[in-house]
Amino acid sequence: MHMIRLLAFFSLVFAVTLHAEEKRPNILWLIAEDFGLDLGCYGAKEVSSPVLDALAAKGMRFTRYYTTAPVCSASRSAFNTGMYQTTIGAHNHRSHRDDGYTLPEGVKVISERMREAGYFTANVKEMPPEAGFKGTGKTDWNFQGPAKPFDSSNWDDLKQHQPFYAQLNFSETHRTFHAPPHADPAKVEIPPYYPDHEVTRKDWAEYLDAATELDRKVGKVMELLQRDGLMENTVICFLGDHGAAHVRAKQFCYEEGLITPLILSWPSGIPAPSGYEAGKVSDRLLMSIDLTATSLAWAGIPKPKGMQGQVFMGPNAEPPREYVFGARDRCDMTVFRFRTVADARYRYIRNFTPDRPFLQHNAYKEKQYPVWNLIKELAAQDKLTPAQAALAAPTMPEVEFYDLQADPFEINNLAKSNLPEHRAARERLNSVLNAWIERTNDQGRIPEPEEVARNEGRTKEAPPAKQGKGKKKKD
Repeated sequence: MHMIRLLAFFSLVFAVTLHAEEKRPNILWLIAEDFGLDLGCYGAKEVSSPVLDALAAKGMRFTRYYTTAPVCSASRSAFNTGMYQTTIGAHNHRSHRDDGYTLPEGVKVISERMREAGYFTANVKEMPPEAGFKGTGKTDWNFQGPAKPFDSSNWDDLKQHQPFYAQLNFSETHRTFHAPPHADPAKVEIPPYYPDHEVTRKDWAEYLDAATELDRKVGKVMELLQRDGLMENTVICFLGDHGAAHVRAKQFCYEEGLITPLILSWPSGIPAPSGYEAGKVSDRLLMSIDLTATSLAWAGIPKPKGMQGQVFMGPNAEPPREYVFGARDRCDMTVFRFRTVADARYRYIRNFTPDRPFLQHNAYKEKQYPVWNLIKELAAQDKLTPAQAALAAPTMPEVEFYDLQADPFEINNLAKSNLPEHRAARERLNSVLNAWIERTNDQGRIPEPEEVARNEGRTKEAPPAKQGKGKKKKD
């Protein structure tokens, strides 16, 4: 009798475990490169984004989702581990490519943690012929990852291996843009810190055209999910790897460089977690590393000890963030060090390299960003407004402080404002930023060796590319 009861008990445990396994969702991250809030559902004009607009309408759309860095490798190093890149030594762009640097003890990429919990993992490159495109398979981590970070790169493996965690990367909104024309340059909305010039308008229209093409390809993914019977049990997360591919955005710590879309769609076949409200638009402050912690929670994985990302949905959700942080260090050959913190209203930026100009030499920007060069030309002709001319100044402010409600374009620097509310907020955010730098053990306090910085992150000079072959890897 005792043996029968024991067998019955284990059978029940097995059944409960199996049921729990069946309820674990697939998780799909759709990651756009260099992309800001430039979709119809975010209010952008001259872009056609019916697929993502519909996904947002039935799911949740977040308006204040920030990456921890305004450039791909540092940002991806963070949201693939749930850790600030400055904590794990991955803060300099395209660093540790030839020195064998590995993650600190206890830190792992999300795909490893998912695999350990029984998930099949994929970084999808190979797509079915009917999709008409391939994923980029981008990782771009500033550390030596595991020998096999993902189980597959093939979309068709997903339906055979569930539950799965997968990433699908899109390069449309990364320069150089190659999308069919759609936007009217005369009608696009140009931020006031850029010259209202035909070069700017053409460039902005081409970026929006890339967003339109991105939306079309996301539509193909939706069709594949439907075809493969995955729509009812797959959480869809659409996000950017950092802010938009524009002069004052990518590589800089303004709103435009750090904010990206986040659209979540929970499947109807699995009960939604607490905190998820279909059709809701949320202005909760979120960071990209929070999506990491929360995706693990959706998979039933407890938040790893020491992980800096915060769970924002489900029974183990943490209190909303009061502050979000960002950092920029060396990008290519260009050395800056910026640290920033924002709350619901204000953004505070500290520049540890204020002697250097905003338009400090950067080969990538000078080659790929026509407005970068346009600003220099118009500055020499004294044809810029004060907001535009600030980008051509020989130095930068040591502190920048903006009221995001009154000044969403961050034009009016309040660093020297004596209004009591400004002074109090500025001092508070300065203190918060100092504490964050110390608490998170910001590795950017230790400069890269000069020769490494000069070699753009390599420990020794790379051999020159053979003529007619080899292309410089895109930023």
